[in-house]
Amino acid sequence: MKPFSLNIRGRLVTFDRPAVMAIINVTPDSFYAGSRSFTSDLIAKNVMTAVSEGADMIDIGAYSSRPGAVDVPAEEEIRRFETGLRIVREIAPDIPVSVDTFRAEVARRCISEFGADIINDISGGDLDEAMFETVAELRVPYILMHMRGTPSTMQSLTDYPDGVTAGVMAELAPKLERLSLLGVSDVIVDPGFGFAKTLDQNYSLLRELDLFKCFGRPLLIGVSRKSMVTRLLDISPAEALNATTVINTLALERGASILRVHDVRAAREAIDIINCLNEA
Repeated sequence: MKPFSLNIRGRLVTFDRPAVMAIINVTPDSFYAGSRSFTSDLIAKNVMTAVSEGADMIDIGAYSSRPGAVDVPAEEEIRRFETGLRIVREIAPDIPVSVDTFRAEVARRCISEFGADIINDISGGDLDEAMFETVAELRVPYILMHMRGTPSTMQSLTDYPDGVTAGVMAELAPKLERLSLLGVSDVIVDPGFGFAKTLDQNYSLLRELDLFKCFGRPLLIGVSRKSMVTRLLDISPAEALNATTVINTLALERGASILRVHDVRAAREAIDIINCLNEA
């Protein structure tokens, strides 16, 4: 991994080793029950655990993107974010915080009013045409994830005639160009494991992950307890920590810059081992 920097509200934050992004879901219906933080006490507990275990960033989600999830109105998503961000800022005022939303106006309010620092958009700008211009106006880092369709339709959109890695890169490249033309300099690339990819395609993407280095952008990997693990091994999300750590380790060997995880300590240990191996 090449060191990278992010401009967080005028403060240059440099990462000379892979970063751990802790998932805090302020939802009652996330696919992994252990990540659901739908009361203030649960949110506070999970944030304190993430910080104590060494999280470098926190990612707050207020809208479950699992297939079949119930639609959440924008007003409810904003209410959840307001509560979650208030608690995060009380506990960890200096840690970079991203908001996982595909809605430009929700992102704007989280950045302008509630203290968020980064926008994490699972749709890569496809579900709200105002998103890229909003990011440019707000001058914040942006996580550009690859997905096709919506969470309810994405698994019917898995045809990649030239291979999944080539297809994902070809669809991300013009978006990166557009963001650059808008003046957005801090873009993190997320290949979107599990989003519009079959089980085999997820592992092809993992095998060829180092090809994404050509973008020259930090690479975020989000595989924590996902179906690419549970379906392959016939286990539940609650049983998927060990397998998640294996995949995260393989991703680190292929150049991952950020691991987005439910389990901070395990990810931090994987990073420590890889760093020691590389420096030995």
